[in-house]
Amino acid sequence: MDAVFTVNGLFAGRAQPLGPRGAPSCIVKSAVASLTVREDGTDEDDQANKRLHGGPEKVLHQFAPINYLTLQKHFPDGKFVAGSIGENISVDGMDDATVYIGDIWKFGEVELQISAPRAPCNKISQRFEIPNLDRFVGERGITGWYYRVIKTGKIHVGDEVTLLHREENSVNVNTLMQCVHTKADKVLANTLAQLTVLDDEWREKCEKIAKK
Repeated sequence: MDAVFTVNGLFAGRAQPLGPRGAPSCIVKSAVASLTVREDGTDEDDQANKRLHGGPEKVLHQFAPINYLTLQKHFPDGKFVAGSIGENISVDGMDDATVYIGDIWKFGEVELQISAPRAPCNKISQRFEIPNLDRFVGERGITGWYYRVIKTGKIHVGDEVTLLHREENSVNVNTLMQCVHTKADKVLANTLAQLTVLDDEWREKCEKIAKK
């Protein structure tokens, strides 16, 4: 396991109204120097909708900085900067195609396991005021991913990031997202439904695709 990276940015936010209905959201975040990571959340970051964002399977969200280049190319009027899509963690070199479901990564003293992709919702479109941006993110499989916590502690900007473990027969986050989005590959969906390290919600999605 020789993959070594560095935490380039950490972000946290508090709930505030978003969109035409003023629904509470924490997608707008600010840079912070550190995050205090617990089993079901962090001290610094709120999660307005616990069903979609939060709980032990969705403690932290990471988004690849390179994905902002894709967004900027297709939506040149968008103000895309690290942290703006609602992620907690930014690390150059890690992206949806190179990290795998079940990966265990060490961030400083904290150990995190990739549990599932982020399911893009309309908060993304509302955040940037770009219609269907959430759909574009899902179609491209550049959603980022969620972590469950293996070891609690503090993550600091500048901390070393190392891969501790990779599951056999797993898939990268992009592959899983594309499978669920297109609903075309029943064989792959059936295989993914057997991944015990995958969040239950996503395993159920794969089971439904496999049975169609």
